[in-house]
Amino acid sequence: MDWEFTEDAAFLALCDAFRESGESSAIEFLANGEGAFHFQDLAQNAAGEGIDLSESSALDEFQQEVIDTMEKLCQD
Repeated sequence: MDWEFTEDAAFLALCDAFRESGESSAIEFLANGEGAFHFQDLAQNAAGEGIDLSESSALDEFQQEVIDTMEKLCQD
């Protein structure tokens, strides 16, 4: 992927909300309302950057990359 999503405002907001939630699992956080809301914003921004997430495999891959990155960068 050519887009550095970790610099996107939606990803930064997602990380902040993840830290504040006290949740230890990024996948669990994304499954709830606030995490899902921020992820949707990030996915929309990805589309705006030309990333095609219309196929479920591409969306799954993107989501997994976001989860892995959140668990690495966003936990205290």
